[in-house]
Amino acid sequence: MRKDDNATVSGSIAFPGAPAAGPPHRERGAPPDETSRRVAWQGTLLAGLGVLAFSGTLPATVFAVRGVDPYLVAFGRAAVAALAALICLLAVRLFRREAPPPLLPPREHWPSYAAVSVGVVFGFPLFSSLALDTGASSAHSAVVIGLLPAATAVCAVLRAGERPRPLFWAACAAGATCITVFALSQGGGRMTPADLLLLAALLLAAVGYTEGGRLARHTPGWRVISYALLLSTPVSVPLAAVLAVTTSVQPGAAAFGGFAYVSLVSMFLGFFPWYAGLARGGIARAGQTQLFQPLLTFVWSWLLLAEEMTVVTFVAALAVLACVAVSQRTRSASAGAVRVPDAVSAPGTRGG
Repeated sequence: MRKDDNATVSGSIAFPGAPAAGPPHRERGAPPDETSRRVAWQGTLLAGLGVLAFSGTLPATVFAVRGVDPYLVAFGRAAVAALAALICLLAVRLFRREAPPPLLPPREHWPSYAAVSVGVVFGFPLFSSLALDTGASSAHSAVVIGLLPAATAVCAVLRAGERPRPLFWAACAAGATCITVFALSQGGGRMTPADLLLLAALLLAAVGYTEGGRLARHTPGWRVISYALLLSTPVSVPLAAVLAVTTSVQPGAAAFGGFAYVSLVSMFLGFFPWYAGLARGGIARAGQTQLFQPLLTFVWSWLLLAEEMTVVTFVAALAVLACVAVSQRTRSASAGAVRVPDAVSAPGTRGG
């Protein structure tokens, strides 16, 4: 079994300052399948917390780009989150005298972390910020991004070499058709620049989620995102510094509140339960919780931005959710039932 230094494998959950996750507790006389189901549901709940955090990303970005340049929002949030990640890692090293986690991952895993960085540290924040800055509403963007779970599943299939049933591909094609029809209907019969930017954000996020999920099988989720952010600093910090000096920043509580949210919650803290949930509950099962993200985003957009929820938008969201649900369930069936292995810590360690 392949392990990082001081890393745990997929069944473990490790949060900074929290007790280390050991093997799933099995009640006396409880069958193994019952224990596995309990652990899988725990992973689903953790992933759901991550989805709740991510659902506020688009409305918060709308607030942020009202006072901050969209490029600064994209690269600045990565720089701020990297600082939080460094503080987190240093704090864990300070309080864990025995076998503290390294500040950087092994070099052989750097290409995978680079993929995470390109996808979720730079790609999704940049293209989604530009889309919202060009006039796309938060609700409209949520519908387009609603295909993200299926796109993530496709990337996972390609990476893992699985062979899903034909119904999986049919559901993905139907979802893509729903997205295309909705985008064309809202853009007067043509794809708008905002739609193309959102599709780019979707594809890059799918790559980042897939690679991050693979890494979380042997490295605690909070360290996966922390390492990705730290390895991104040679790009994020200089660009953020230059943009902070050369672009116009309009002070305002709403703009800075939105920027703080996307920096600390969307870019950093939300990945703690998200990656832990994927590792504990399985990517196919726990990843289905993201089906609720568009509807949650609609609620935040209505409450915070007073955006109108049109019937077309709502119907399109439900259609996308139905297509993604079929594709996710089909993929799970083709891959077999989720089996959650016991957590095994590296010698001399206690979790992440």
